[in-house]
Amino acid sequence: MLNRSAVLVRPRQPYIDWAASLDDEGILPSTECGKTIYLVPDYEDDIDAMEILAQCYPIIFEAELEAWHTDEREWPSNRTFAMFRQWFEFEFHSIVEDICADPIIDDSYL
Repeated sequence: MLNRSAVLVRPRQPYIDWAASLDDEGILPSTECGKTIYLVPDYEDDIDAMEILAQCYPIIFEAELEAWHTDEREWPSNRTFAMFRQWFEFEFHSIVEDICADPIIDDSYL
């Protein structure tokens, strides 16, 4: 078991509307296929989980925006925690179990 918890993030309509405003080809993110899981610090209860998300949301928000559009000038400004909660659904998972024999490798450094 890892000393992490996880939060699953899925786009809501405001994110989809933003993405649509950048693409005239009709390609949109999917609320079902566009799920990302982020590892976050362990938490004890729902209140603790929300406090952790309130601290981590800027990183998650930027990762989700960059996944769709890399030009930061096109990103919404003043990204607040309230805005994050409007733009994304999230689901906490308190236990993360690694059942793979291979070591975890962060390929962002390769």
